[in-house]
Amino acid sequence: MTAPSAAARSRPWIPLFIAVCLVAANMRMTIMGVGPLLDQIADDQGVSPSALGALASVPLLVWAFVSPLTHAISVRIGMSRTISWSLVVLAIGTVWRSLPGGPLNLWLGTALIGAALAVGNVLMPAVIKRDFSHRVPLVMGVYTAVLGALGSVGAGIVAPLSHIEHGGEELGWRFAMLGTGVLILPALVAWVWANAGRRTVAPMHPEQLGGGAGGVGAAALEALAPEASGGSRAADSPGRPDARAPGARGRSAGRRIWRDRLAWLVAFYMGAQSALFYMLTTWLAPLEISRGRSEVEAGFDVMFLQLTGIAGSILIPLLYRGRLRRWLPALIPIAMGVSATGIVFLPELLLLWILVYGLATGASLSMGLTLVAVRARTPESSSALSGMSQSVGYLLAAGGPIAFGWLHEISAGWTLPFALLFAVALGQVLAGLAVGRDRYVLEH
Repeated sequence: MTAPSAAARSRPWIPLFIAVCLVAANMRMTIMGVGPLLDQIADDQGVSPSALGALASVPLLVWAFVSPLTHAISVRIGMSRTISWSLVVLAIGTVWRSLPGGPLNLWLGTALIGAALAVGNVLMPAVIKRDFSHRVPLVMGVYTAVLGALGSVGAGIVAPLSHIEHGGEELGWRFAMLGTGVLILPALVAWVWANAGRRTVAPMHPEQLGGGAGGVGAAALEALAPEASGGSRAADSPGRPDARAPGARGRSAGRRIWRDRLAWLVAFYMGAQSALFYMLTTWLAPLEISRGRSEVEAGFDVMFLQLTGIAGSILIPLLYRGRLRRWLPALIPIAMGVSATGIVFLPELLLLWILVYGLATGASLSMGLTLVAVRARTPESSSALSGMSQSVGYLLAAGGPIAFGWLHEISAGWTLPFALLFAVALGQVLAGLAVGRDRYVLEH
C-alpha cells in the first residue's frame, strides 16, 4: 500500500473527516421523508399517493441532468468551492419546498434540492479519493454509513414532527420537511472551515496552475503517482499525454469517459442500486399501511431499513479484500432479490426481510461509490466517472418509483411491482460480475 502524499499528510485530516461526515449527513436526510408523508401530502394537494410517486423521482431526474455538469463546474472553480455552493442551494431548496402555497413550491423546491444533492453525489467520491487516497474503502464506508444513518433519521422523524400540535392544530408535513434541513448550516460551516487553507496548498485558479486546476489540490496532483486503490504506476513524465495541466486533463477525462465501456457498466450498477433503494424506501410505507400498520409505524420501519444500511456500509471496507473483491459487487444484489421476494410472500417475517434488504442497500451504495473511486486511477478520472455514472444511473433509477407505483395501481396489488424490483436486482448481479474485475476506466 502506498503511503499518503506529502500534501495529504500536511493537511489536518480530522477537520476534513468531520466535514465529510457532515456533508454526508445531508445527502439523503432532506429527501427520505417523502415516503412516510405521501398520504399527508396527497391529501393536502388533492391528488392520489400514486401520482405523488413521481415526487420521489424528481431528485433522481435532476441528478441525471445535473451530474454531468458538475464535473465541468468543479474543473472551473474547484471541488471544495463547488460543494460549498451546493450546500447553500440545498438550504434554499429545503426552505422553498416547505413554503405555504400551491404545489409549485413543493415540486420546484424538491428539484432545487435534487440539483444541490447531485453535486455532492458526484464530487464527494472524488474528494475522498483526493484527501484520503490511502484509505478510500474505509472513508467511503464511513461516508455512506453516515449518509444512510441520517437518511433513516429523516424518514423516522417526519411523521412524528408532522403530528406535533401547536395552537390546537398539527404542524403538518411542511414543518416536518423543513426539519430535515437542520444540519445544512453546520455542514456548510464545517466544510468551509476545513477547506479554508486549501488555496495556499493548491491554488484553484487555472492561471495559477498553468492551464486549470480542476479543483484538484496538491494531494490530488501527487495522487497521480501510485495509489492504494489503483496499484503501482509510475509518475508521468513531461511530454506524455497525462502530464498535461490538471484542468486540461480533467476536461479530457470528462469527454472520454462517455466512450468507456467499463464506465457504462459502473453507471448501470449505480442505476440499479439506486432504483432498488428508492423503490422500496418510497413504497414500503404505503405497502405496510395497506396491510394495516399505522403511518407512524410504517415510518419507523422505513427508518429501520435505512439504519440497517449503516451496518451494510461499514461491512464493505471489511469485506472488500482478497478474492472477495472480485465477487462482492454481484453478491450484494442477490441478497436484495431474496429479501424482496420474502416481503411479498412471507410478510410475517417482514422485519427480517427489512433487515436483510437494509444491509444490502447500504452495502450496495457503498460498493457503488467505492467502484467509482477504485475503478479510476486519478481524482480527475474519478470525478469524471462519478459524474457520468451517476447521471446515467439516476436517469435509470428515476423511473423506478414511478414504474413501481404504476404497476401497483394497474394490478391493485404488490406482486407485479415487486417482480420489477426483482428484475432490477438480477440486472445488478450481471453488472456486478462485470465491474468486479480489476481494471480501470480511460486506460484503453
